[in-house]
Amino acid sequence: MSIKSDNWIRRMALQQRMIEPFEPAQVKTNASGARIVSYGTSSYGYDVRCADEFKLFTNVNSTVVDPKHFDSGSFVDMKGEVCIIPPNSFALARTVEYFRIPRSTLVICLGKSTYARCGIIVNVTPLEPEWEGHVTLEFSNTTPLPARIYANEGVAQMLFFESDEPCAQSYRDRGGKYQGQTGVTLPRT
Repeated sequence: MSIKSDNWIRRMALQQRMIEPFEPAQVKTNASGARIVSYGTSSYGYDVRCADEFKLFTNVNSTVVDPKHFDSGSFVDMKGEVCIIPPNSFALARTVEYFRIPRSTLVICLGKSTYARCGIIVNVTPLEPEWEGHVTLEFSNTTPLPARIYANEGVAQMLFFESDEPCAQSYRDRGGKYQGQTGVTLPRT
C-alpha cells in the first residue's frame, strides 16, 4: 500500500470523478482576495471544505447520547458562513466535495493544523473502498470558549492510500449504511 501524490489525485479526480467539485491547486484566498483556511490539492492529499449546513449539538432535552437510539432532537440545524460551537461541545457538518472512492483505495482524514491549534478537533472515519457521498464531519470544541468554524474553507485533509490489489469486499459490496449520503448524516444502526 502506498500514499498517493498530487498527480495521482488530480488524475483520479479528473478521469474518474473521484472528487467533485475538484480544485487542482491550493486555494488560499477567497474571491475578494481575503486570506482563508486553504483547500484543494496538496502534495500528498486533498484539503476538503466544510459546507454551510451544520447540526449543532445541544443538551436542551437532557437526553443520553446513544448511537443505537440517537435522538435527532439533540441537534439544532443551522445554515450560514460561520458556525459557533459552544465550549466543550460539538457540531456536525458535511464536505462541499462529493467523493467516489476507487475499489483499491482507502482514504484517511486528518484535521488541519489551523483548527487543531485552536483546540478544534476534526473527526472523520476512514473512507472505505467504493464508498461514495458527502463526508460527514464532526468538530469538537475542546476549549472552555466558543469556537468558530468557517464554511467554504479548508477544514481537513484527506490522504489516499492505494493497495497493490483491490479488496475482496468493498463498502458497496456489503451494502454499507452510509453509502451515497448527501447531507449531514446522523448515526445509523
